[in-house]
Amino acid sequence: MVLVSGEGTNLQALIDACADADYGARVVAVGADRNRINALTRAERAGIPTFTVRLADHPVREDWDAALARACAAYAPDLIVLAGFMKLVGKPFLDAFGGRCVNTHPALLPSFPGAHAVREALAHGVKITGCTVLVVDEGVDSGPIVAQAPVPVADDDDEATLHERIKVTERALLVGTLGRMVREGWSVQGRKVRIGS
Repeated sequence: MVLVSGEGTNLQALIDACADADYGARVVAVGADRNRINALTRAERAGIPTFTVRLADHPVREDWDAALARACAAYAPDLIVLAGFMKLVGKPFLDAFGGRCVNTHPALLPSFPGAHAVREALAHGVKITGCTVLVVDEGVDSGPIVAQAPVPVADDDDEATLHERIKVTERALLVGTLGRMVREGWSVQGRKVRIGS
């Protein structure tokens, strides 16, 4: 299952990968926190069921988390991917899917967590940044790291050019990592994630 908030380029990469039977995974549903976004259109075009659980429709954040968990549970996913999902999930959701929910981040964690990772990497003057696939926990980009890939920072990079190169690497890392997790299994022991037995 994939949760989205916007354009859906990571979702599309996963849809394309799942078209190959050898990939070993399939997207059982796509959920969103907003209506009328391109990611939902991509899912519908691929014949994948979709649903929306908007924060604004719930009086308190915990109610939204619980509603999101129920909507996801209806599809019995083995793994949930936050692919450009721009909301933090909380305790009710993590109680249901802890250890089975992954996210991507446009930096080599633990460096530059949060919403402005690319801008902060440039401001800090790093020569290499990258992307991370991580298991979601209750913190902000603080969960156990599953996989990482480097992206060099060019002297003339601005936030847009660097972020675009990171996104290309991120899509490949996400697709490759999720395929391995589904085909080989995974375990989380403290801060260590192991793919395979």
